[in-house]
Amino acid sequence: MDGSLEEMIPAWVGGRLQPLGKLEVHQRGLRHKAVSVFVLDGPRVLIQQRAAGKYHTPGLWANTCCTHPRWEEDPATCAVRRLREELGIAGLYPAFAGRVEYRADVGSGLIEHELVDIFVAEAPSDLRIQPNPSEVQAVRWVDLYDLSAEVLRTPDQFTPWLRIYLTEHMDRIFGAMSASLR
Repeated sequence: MDGSLEEMIPAWVGGRLQPLGKLEVHQRGLRHKAVSVFVLDGPRVLIQQRAAGKYHTPGLWANTCCTHPRWEEDPATCAVRRLREELGIAGLYPAFAGRVEYRADVGSGLIEHELVDIFVAEAPSDLRIQPNPSEVQAVRWVDLYDLSAEVLRTPDQFTPWLRIYLTEHMDRIFGAMSASLR
């Protein structure tokens, strides 16, 4: 079994935040903390296709990176850590862009019920990307407007959270940039 499934992540049980194993949290559909990062190059966003070996939503396209902070890990520190671990991206310090809560079935009897701290970072022109093959099978840069349209046309190719972010929370995440796309 994937060792990361044993990681302790912050989840609410009986109204109290406590450390629980990641797999248990998803099996029980417990509300838990999460972090999502969007790396931008002007109007383009870097998205990733989740590795085939991921325990849920394998092969689907997602935002630049998404994860759960470890117990007592600061969300901003988590965002930087996961950019490095998933994509080999170093030297970016994403800015907090807001918080979103959602609940979605991610298949195999697992539920994501996340309170997500969302971060956005502007990529330098020389951004080096080295995807970790156990996390990511492909990456691509896509215009945010085109991505939004693609999600509407072929939703089954994208993770539930990316669909939710782009259909319900674009203005909160991307601010003035998303308003100019309309």
